Amino acid sequence: MGPRWAAAAAVAVGLGMWPLWAIHDESPDGTVRANLEFTLPDMNGADVRLADFRGRPIILNFWATWCGPCREEIPALVAIADEYKAQRLAVLGVSVDDAPADLRRFAADYAMNYPVLVGLGQDALQETYDAAMFVPITWLIRADGTVFLKHQGPATPEWLRTQARALVAGASEPE
Repeated sequence: MGPRWAAAAAVAVGLGMWPLWAIHDESPDGTVRANLEFTLPDMNGADVRLADFRGRPIILNFWATWCGPCREEIPALVAIADEYKAQRLAVLGVSVDDAPADLRRFAADYAMNYPVLVGLGQDALQETYDAAMFVPITWLIRADGTVFLKHQGPATPEWLRTQARALVAGASEPE
């Protein structure tokens, strides 16, 4: 990495910009590929490889049980997971700091119908997806593995549904 590249990265980080080159592979045409080379346990202890979801559109939602806005998003994510199952949309919830036993109780209370993954201790994953300091963060990833959208902060059910529809339809730009 040359001095200009390092300076640009430092400025972007200092300004709080999304430094894609630091966390994802960028192809020559400018598309950004999501890093799916992570394996983490689900709330029941089974290993889940993100790479196994290649070829499917993905909603990757980073959240925590103590986070009010995160809890408010869950019913919409449950509905989206159900509505778009036939289109093979994968909704994955990554809890950033909750223990598996707590997640099992929480998931039952919220009727979560999508994989609930344990992000506790997964520092590289959380840093890669900007979830180490702030939740909720939702990443929408196209079936070809390119990033469709990153959304930091709470999302309304309507916004989530609109973006899921666009993602599944193969839109090139978020709605």
